[in-house]
Amino acid sequence: MEIEEQIERLRACKIISEAGVQRLCAKAKEILKEEENVHHVPIPATVVGDIHGQFYDLLELFDVGGQVPSVNYVFMGDFVDRGYYSVETFLLLLALKVRYPKRVTLIRGNHESRQITQVYGFYDECLKKYGTTTVWKCCVDVFDCLCLSAVVDNSVLCVHGGLSPSLDTVDQIQDLQRFQEPPHEGPMCDLMWSDPDDDIQGWGISARGAGAHTPARYTRSRMSA
Repeated sequence: MEIEEQIERLRACKIISEAGVQRLCAKAKEILKEEENVHHVPIPATVVGDIHGQFYDLLELFDVGGQVPSVNYVFMGDFVDRGYYSVETFLLLLALKVRYPKRVTLIRGNHESRQITQVYGFYDECLKKYGTTTVWKCCVDVFDCLCLSAVVDNSVLCVHGGLSPSLDTVDQIQDLQRFQEPPHEGPMCDLMWSDPDDDIQGWGISARGAGAHTPARYTRSRMSA
């Protein structure tokens, strides 16, 4: 019953209690820890890019694409930072995940990070709306449990950023240790930070200082679902 009330309140862009956040995050972690690094999603499915705290864009997306649980959704990370409603955005997605775990897939992006959220707004927003860092701490602990990728219909690989020169198969993604703050280098970092780049051949160094640039035609030939 509580989760239904939380969803209703969050859909109205109203925050839930700190104690409610703690219970929601604890339940979400239980569910997410049972998922593999590569989450398999049946069709039909709608794949969604960065939201970055744009709560009303998220509501519009549901209006256009269909409401959960009538549609399978794959959210490809960067739920927080930059926008003014990162708290409401992430908690609504988390509540929907808890209520409909088979219908909602949450992939970790490079902004689902303790370090990044202290720079780009989520930490400050949590502090402003709750007066303590408790909610931020609960949420970043959930970040550590998010899956790294999804495969839709056994044919389409979804990751937040790009691929990695250290990974040749999806099975190798399954073998990564994901329950941690994203490292500054290595394949887990690459999945969140790398960018496709049509202007290079093979692998190159990302101008952003993390991950690797990969040409789109090359990444498709390197990895298979």
